[in-house]
Amino acid sequence: MMRRINLLGYLAALLVSQSALAVSYPLPPEGSRLVGNPLVITVPQGNTLPLEAFAAQYSQGLSNMLEANPGTDLFLPQSGSQLIVPQQVILPDTVREGIVVNVAEMRLYYYPQGSNTVEILPIGIGEAGRETPRNWVTTVQRKQEGPTWSPTPNTRRAYAKEGKTLPAFVPAGPDNPMGLYAIYIGRLYAIHGTNANFGIGLRVSQGCIRLRDDDIKYLFDNVPVGTRVQLIDQPVKTTTEPDGSRWVEVHEPLSRNRTEFESNNKVPLPITPALRAQLKGAGVDTVRVDGALERRSGMPVNIGYGALETPLVASGQ
Repeated sequence: MMRRINLLGYLAALLVSQSALAVSYPLPPEGSRLVGNPLVITVPQGNTLPLEAFAAQYSQGLSNMLEANPGTDLFLPQSGSQLIVPQQVILPDTVREGIVVNVAEMRLYYYPQGSNTVEILPIGIGEAGRETPRNWVTTVQRKQEGPTWSPTPNTRRAYAKEGKTLPAFVPAGPDNPMGLYAIYIGRLYAIHGTNANFGIGLRVSQGCIRLRDDDIKYLFDNVPVGTRVQLIDQPVKTTTEPDGSRWVEVHEPLSRNRTEFESNNKVPLPITPALRAQLKGAGVDTVRVDGALERRSGMPVNIGYGALETPLVASGQ
């Protein structure tokens, strides 16, 4: 199933833009990868804001909020209704160093050296056919304040097919799609800002990684040149915690081709033999596992027998 919305209609409804800094978590000890707690908020009476505004306020991507709150009105969440903010996550199963981008969940994890914390930021990624790289390790090559943009000939032709004229060169400034700051990784890709007030948690870029203004400014100011950058594709994350509890976090996988992208069917989950072994065995409630794999809420689910639901932390709105 593709993650898509009617961007023209949604943009028309998005009259305000909000931003929030990354969510910062203390690093759990080695052997633990579960951090945070889910939050529940109440949509104010007389609400006039779209779901993107709430996502931005709590530093979530639109896809994260949609996974956690299926059926919510994208354009105008109902006044008085409750929204779950998925602020509990399983850290990716990889080294805790530099920047880790999990394209499947559209999140960027930054591990500041010597801080014993992890900063989690929502991102937008490449649209179908202009994929953000997966399973790649590189470094920050350089940083640029006020980046310019030179669209490739293929990009200009694609825009022309839609009746749009794209210049060969876009100067630095507020109208530049790369925003005000860019962090270049490898030779062809960048982590950058945006001139739009939507697209975080969506597949809308030309392959680069897009962040909200405050988030890219934070990274630009804090990430040194030479920092390790790893891109992964893990729609299913698991952990066995020190107390013996076992958890799974399932996201809707990215489509692998145009047919999947345009289909309304769910994309098959990549269940490897190693992952299958983690989802079975003594102490695992297979009913809860099957439910998590089907629901794909993007939130950690305790899959042990007799496990209690994770308590939601209430917040005023």
